[in-house]
Amino acid sequence: MTTDTRTTVVVIDDHPLFRKGVSDLIAMAPELVLVGQAGDGEEGMRVAAQCRPDLILLDLNMTGMNGIQTLERLRRADLDARVVMLTVSDSEDDVIAALRAGADGYLLKDMEPEDILHQLLAAGRGRLVISQRLTELIARALRHDSGPVRPDDAGLTPRERQVLALLAEGASNKLIARELDLSLGTVKVHVKHILKKLKLRTRVEAAVWAVRQTTPEDP
Repeated sequence: MTTDTRTTVVVIDDHPLFRKGVSDLIAMAPELVLVGQAGDGEEGMRVAAQCRPDLILLDLNMTGMNGIQTLERLRRADLDARVVMLTVSDSEDDVIAALRAGADGYLLKDMEPEDILHQLLAAGRGRLVISQRLTELIARALRHDSGPVRPDDAGLTPRERQVLALLAEGASNKLIARELDLSLGTVKVHVKHILKKLKLRTRVEAAVWAVRQTTPEDP
């Protein structure tokens, strides 16, 4: 059996013990394979460039170049990797900053190990992954900060509504392209138009906002 169908993973975290724990967790899943790890952002950039993984797990609070700075550099690099923050911080500012810097997900280290593994498998399949208790935080921050437009009021085309529905399910651009039989470039254009119409900055924000609009508000 080749490893071509497995999701390759790089872990960037400045705590060796935590890297060991994540390594052991990844080893439990045949669908995942750890191909590299790094203890800081600079080393992480080199490892990511060398290994070119499918998925990068990135800590937020690191010595030297922090997680947001590392994320921004990863996004500017020629890498086709999904980047998921795996951190202790549930600060609204940190979560929103990470998503707007291009994170594909945000997970908390205090989750149960089996829940983290489940989310990593989902991320490997191209799904959006966010710790459950953060979704309301994100929606609240969006309401207070950017004043997004409700999807029903945004003048979305039927195709844009289809794309938004798949975004809300956590699908990546590649999955959306496959589901709707569109080119990847066409999907990216639709996502760009959706974000502009909803007055949002990232696909993750659009996904959370769309889900919250179909969920009754808490009393």
